[in-house]
Amino acid sequence: MFNSCLARVNSGAAVYKTFICSNLKCYRGPRHHHQVVTVDASGLYFRRTTNLNRSFSQVHRNTCFGQYSCHRLTPHRTLLKLQGKDTRAFLQGLITNDVESLTGEEGRKALYTHMLNIQGRTLFDIILYSLEGKQGEESSSLLLECDSTVSDSLQKHLKVYKIRRKVIIEPCTDLSLWAVLPSGQLGESETAVPKVSGSDQILVWEPDPRAAAMGWRLIVNKQVNPLEILPASQLGGAEAYHKHRYTIGLPEGVKDLPPGGALPLESNLAYMNGISFIKGCYIGQELTARTHHTGVIRKRLMPVQLTEPVAAPEGAAILTGGGKSAGKLRASLGVQGLALIRLAQANEPLFVQMSDNTLLQLKASVPDWWPKYDKQ
Repeated sequence: MFNSCLARVNSGAAVYKTFICSNLKCYRGPRHHHQVVTVDASGLYFRRTTNLNRSFSQVHRNTCFGQYSCHRLTPHRTLLKLQGKDTRAFLQGLITNDVESLTGEEGRKALYTHMLNIQGRTLFDIILYSLEGKQGEESSSLLLECDSTVSDSLQKHLKVYKIRRKVIIEPCTDLSLWAVLPSGQLGESETAVPKVSGSDQILVWEPDPRAAAMGWRLIVNKQVNPLEILPASQLGGAEAYHKHRYTIGLPEGVKDLPPGGALPLESNLAYMNGISFIKGCYIGQELTARTHHTGVIRKRLMPVQLTEPVAAPEGAAILTGGGKSAGKLRASLGVQGLALIRLAQANEPLFVQMSDNTLLQLKASVPDWWPKYDKQ
């Protein structure tokens, strides 16, 4: 079933919304127990060890005792505020998504999108939040969430194109950003919205626009304790948050989406509700639109599980058992990671090349949150 779906993708017969078969949701790897072996293969050494005793679609189990876990993101994610009458028109020409779909009030208040370079490659992955209806805020005011390591370069990028537009851009150092994730396995409570108290202290409380498995985004003043707002929650660490992302295969930040190196559709931007194919022109649109309309995407970012919790080098080559190139590792944490995988080889035994030329086995999987093929 997996191979037939991959063949459908490679043939260009399916478009981005419809190529994954619904049966792939049930794709599970059996429990494997491998002894440590070393096999000489053209100067490379294959290392297969340990046990893969969980299905690869299983979500990282939180250790928190509450129904939800709160993970502070502001150390590695930064918030900027954009305001002024030209804010939306200004952003519309820079981002892949339609900023006009951020309606505020009772409508959509969070929007995932990328900013591209002129070659159509990702520069910044961002989430926009509408502040419309908030006391003391202009209707055009937005918060912009980005990777902290590129905050300065993003602000410079915005100022290059701002020219005479009436837009003010400033950091929000008085706010803190939190991810709220359901504890336990994915699916047990992902559709149940946590009960909140003290809503007057909340600036933003929205479902993560990328995938339901990512829970909710909470923005409050730095002095506010999120556990007082979410009584059924416990504090969670940054490592647990990133393991959760890698387990479900969701990229975020410059490690997963290297600026100028990642292609948006290969990075599953459409699957994460991050692009509009009917909005007006924006920087980098030409290549992205052409790729979408041809329907041919040969590589995708996929979650991978290593057979050992080792520090695999970022950008390491991923090979098939026959030594053929199958992709590159983007990032990993423990045994979980993200890799850009050729779909034609995604169902084969795969190995990541370590710095000492040994090959460590890994397994790619199809995330449950990817769109499923509608047989009807």
